[in-house]
This record gives sequence, C-alpha cells and structure tokens, in this order.
Amino acid sequence: MQGNDLFAIVSWALLWALVIGAAALLALKVLKRASFAVQICVVVLATVAVLTAGIVTAVSAMFISARDVEVLWYILAIASAVAVAIALILGARVSRNAHALSVAARSIGRGESPAVATSVMGSELTALASELELSSRRLEESREREAAVEKSRRELVSWISHDLRTPLASMRAMAEALEDGMAGDPSAYHRKIIAQTDQMAVMVNDLLELSKIQAGTLRLNAEPLDLYDLASDALADLAPLAARRNIKLDGGGQRESLALADGPSVGRAVRNVVLNAILYSSPGSNVTVTVGSGHGSASVTVTDGCGGIPAEDLPHLFETGWQGNPARRRTGDGDHPRDDRYSGAGVGLSMVAGIARAHGGGISVENVDGGCRFTLRLPADGNAAASDALPDQAERPGTYHAA
Repeated sequence: MQGNDLFAIVSWALLWALVIGAAALLALKVLKRASFAVQICVVVLATVAVLTAGIVTAVSAMFISARDVEVLWYILAIASAVAVAIALILGARVSRNAHALSVAARSIGRGESPAVATSVMGSELTALASELELSSRRLEESREREAAVEKSRRELVSWISHDLRTPLASMRAMAEALEDGMAGDPSAYHRKIIAQTDQMAVMVNDLLELSKIQAGTLRLNAEPLDLYDLASDALADLAPLAARRNIKLDGGGQRESLALADGPSVGRAVRNVVLNAILYSSPGSNVTVTVGSGHGSASVTVTDGCGGIPAEDLPHLFETGWQGNPARRRTGDGDHPRDDRYSGAGVGLSMVAGIARAHGGGISVENVDGGCRFTLRLPADGNAAASDALPDQAERPGTYHAA
C-alpha cells in the first residue's frame, strides 16, 4: 500500500471517528436521564459505528473482492451483536445495583437500616453502599441521642415545674394571709417569702448556668486560684445548714492547691458538691472536704455519710434532671427530712460535671465505707489539662467518672 493511500484511509477513519464521537456525545447529553443500560449501549454502538466506517473506507481503498467484503460484514455483525449484548447485561446490572442503593437511601429516610448486597457490586458502588450503611448508623445514633435528650428535657421540665409550683403556692398563700390580715406574725411570713424567693433564685441560676454549659456559651476567666480558699468559703457558708442537720463538717488538705480556673464557676461547683453531701448524709455523720494536688491536677474531695449509692445509680448521677429515689429525695435519710429550701430539680451535679469539663477537668464518684467520695479535678496552675488520675484516686471498681 502506498503512503498516500494509507494517509487517506487514516484521515477518513479519523474523520468518521470525530463525527460519530460527536454524535454519541450529543446522544448521551440528550439521554442523560436515561438508564445506565441505554447510555452504555450508546457508547458501544458508537464504537461499532467507528469500526464499521473504518472498515468500509479500507475496503474501498484496497479493492477487496466481494466475497471477502461479505465475510467482513458477517464478522462485524457478530462482533457488534456480542458487544451490544454484553453492554446490555452490564447496564442492567449497574441499573439494578443503583436501584438497590436508591431503595436503601429511601429506607434510611424512613428510619430503617438498609440491607444492601455489596458482593455483586463494583468497587465504586460498594464504597457508596458502605457510606450509606455508615450514614444509617450515625443517623440511628443521632435519633437515639435526640430521643434521650427530648426525654431528659421533658422530665427536667416536669421536675422544675413541680419544684417551682411548691414555693409559688406557699408564697401565694402567705401573701393572701398577709393581705387578709390573717397572719399572726407578719415578720415571719416575710422571712418565709424571702426564703422561698431565694430558693427559686438559686434554682433559676443553676438552670441558667447549665444552659450556658450545654450551649457551649459559658465564658471562663481562667486565673490562678487556691482551691483551699474556695473549700473554706463553702464550708463557712454551709455550716449553719450542717449544724441544723447535726452533721459535722471537717476540712483539710494542702494549704496551697492552685488551679487554673474561673473562680465564680468553680466556687459554685465546690459549694454544690458540699451541699449535696450535707443534704444526703445521715444526721450525726461527718462530711469531710480535703484539697490536694498532684500529676498536673488540683482536686477537691468531698466524703459524705450517705450510706452509699446503688451501683445501678452511679452512671446516672451526673445526668441532667436525675434525682434518684423519689422517696429518699423527699424525706432524706432516717427520720430527718431534707431542708426544703435546698431542694432542686436535679441539675446541681450535672452543672458541676459541666463546669469541670469546661475547664478540662472532671468529676468522679465512688462508694466508700458508710458513704460516697466525690472528687472534683481541675488543671493545676501552669498546666493545660488535668491528669487522668490522681495519686490517691486511681481507678477502682464501682467508680463512675464524668469527664
């Protein structure tokens, strides 16, 4: 074959390839919403058309006999049929797998777990199916968390409503008695109204602090502070309540236990832990508060005489709104009722845990002989985060951490 003939054949074949390729691209654009099977067939038919045009051009240039041309047409027809059949089979399988993925996606929307057979899929569709399953698991976990949060919110609103209703009803009754002139000792009624108001103010402040913690908007002014001074202030503030309940308060520890923390929020946390210990300790028992430091942490440890906490209750102790046994919550231990002025809505320890986490520390609780030991850990001055365990507070069976 002469060079000119070869150049002519290649030129015509290239021209046919460009024309047929452009037509195939146009057809694919028109059929972009068609099934994968149709689009694959378009690609195969375009390939066959380019091959056919090239063969026709070559036959015309080389003057092949009519019998040889007929044989070529038979071969080309058989090859084209096989190619189209394979394309249809491949397209049908891809369409079937895509349909299975779409069904799985709809099932995720209905809250169901998709079941997709990935053994018959290509690598790309298998990866997509795996992502769908992972998304389904994450959505399920998110729905469970949302349901738990909603349940907790409803319970918290119910408890808060109950705890607010009692002082409000009492204040209304006393105000009506004062208005009608039925109060035998108006000054005592005034003092009771002030006390009830203080109780609601404490509850509202706790809720506000907790909402800031949960929303991530709590602003901390971290500075070096002595936990010994904070513990001493809490003991002095709560000493009258402890005396009324016949509970002895003891304090001790290192004189200088410096932490890098926000004074007001940590002071509230320490006071809440000590208050909780006083309210739940049996009359005649001791509440011991000690401070210390070590391994990059400063700590406040409060040991009470509550008699211990059931093991099944330990994981719930720092949950918002959890208040434990209702009978114990109303009456306290033994024959001595709790001081109603300090009854809350189950947000105190949850708030303490949130404050500790916001500082990069944590709080833990464990049962000890005759009561419980709470340990509040904060980063020591000059350290970025608290250590996982204090020298005298290693992991023990029956210990629950909120950190």
